[in-house]
Amino acid sequence: MATVTREDLLSRLAQHRALGKAPRSEHEWLVEHGNFETRPLGDVVTRKGEQVSLLYVMLSGHLVIRADRGAGAHKVFEWRGGDVGGLMPYSRGASPPNDAIAEEPVEVLTISKEHFPELTRECPVVTAALVHAMIDRARSFTSSDLRDEKLISLGKLASGIAHELNNPASAVLRSAKTLVSSLTTADESAHRISAAHLTDEQLEAIEAIRAQCSDMRQTGTFSVMMRADREDEIASWMLDHGVGDDCAGALAETTVTLESLEALAAAVPENVLSDALAWIASGCTVRTLTNEIQTAATRMHQLVAAVKGFSYMDHAPLAEPVDVRSGITDTLTLLDSKIRAKEIEVSLELPPDLPCAHGVGAELNQVWMNLIDNALDAAPDKGRVSVDASLQLDRIVVRVIDNGPGIPADIQGRIFDPFFTTKGVGKGTGLGLDIVRRLLKQHEADIALDSRPGRTEFQVRIPVAPTTK
Repeated sequence: MATVTREDLLSRLAQHRALGKAPRSEHEWLVEHGNFETRPLGDVVTRKGEQVSLLYVMLSGHLVIRADRGAGAHKVFEWRGGDVGGLMPYSRGASPPNDAIAEEPVEVLTISKEHFPELTRECPVVTAALVHAMIDRARSFTSSDLRDEKLISLGKLASGIAHELNNPASAVLRSAKTLVSSLTTADESAHRISAAHLTDEQLEAIEAIRAQCSDMRQTGTFSVMMRADREDEIASWMLDHGVGDDCAGALAETTVTLESLEALAAAVPENVLSDALAWIASGCTVRTLTNEIQTAATRMHQLVAAVKGFSYMDHAPLAEPVDVRSGITDTLTLLDSKIRAKEIEVSLELPPDLPCAHGVGAELNQVWMNLIDNALDAAPDKGRVSVDASLQLDRIVVRVIDNGPGIPADIQGRIFDPFFTTKGVGKGTGLGLDIVRRLLKQHEADIALDSRPGRTEFQVRIPVAPTTK
């Protein structure tokens, strides 16, 4: 272990960024009651889960705590020469979230917590500096892990949205490609029909069955078996009348009957029947594809609207009346892919006359996202999750309930601690519920847990927005 003189330590303390303004007498007290230590590169200075019992006055080097918050390990805390760390007077003495490792050789003056009562009495300037450092550390940690949790939530959100948008976007692309082919077929058939110089009566016969085919049934009217049987019947009829059966599938989706097809065959020349059927079927296909594109585009519009409502992207982050019903509904929309993947039965009870809450909409939506997402994780496949809200006096009470295995009683008191998670390795950061608790505290709201095997309930109580007269 390296040795330094007393005067050398006093000189370095006088230049210390955090404690340099303290009087020499206080620096002398630190030197007399402290231990000068050196730690080599890679040394573990404090270990995850172990209570820290020393104040570290960093003289040189670089000490880092890294943690994996869901997107790879990165710095949570770091100290360099001129910083103070470890246990401090008046701190809660929580254990570090991960090992503190020397990423450069470290020189440090350590003070045992046994001396803290005397430290606060004999060194008021140093104590004040340590308290300020502790407050800054807490503030930095709060903003850091809030930012990290938001990024993690954003990643989950982006993944869910990408999954949700993929299906309607693929449907639009597929339908658009088929639409071009159908329009080409319709144009070619219409051109040949026009060249056949049909009489008005013959054209009216074509228009009659075309109008019948335009009366599209709602999706799901025909079962798969019924549709297959209709297609076989229409295809057989076409082959019997000497025309190809390429458009049998399109006509099977309509209300056209074999009797109406017979009437058409009797009204038009044989050499025109194939073109007439192709023109009619192409028109049916175009309408079907148009409906599919409209349905898919509507779904994409709903998703974009849900994202906009969920994120409050056009609102300043200020407290205002917040529609809890819309926030929860948007959250469930964004989690729909996860709900369907696990085949979760979700029940939602939100009274239409529920008043607005008072808060920042985006932050409250982050609360709903974390709680509902956790409930979906906890519920088994084909399980149940219920979300309901009600008004109780001047509070909106939101309950999120799942039928998962429950949270053991011996750890229920720790679930709101940062970095504590009941999920498997790599599946949770241990920050979600800590963030929920902090956000609700900022909103003068509270959260309670009631858990037993088969039923876990998180209950949130938020102030109602004040009425304006």
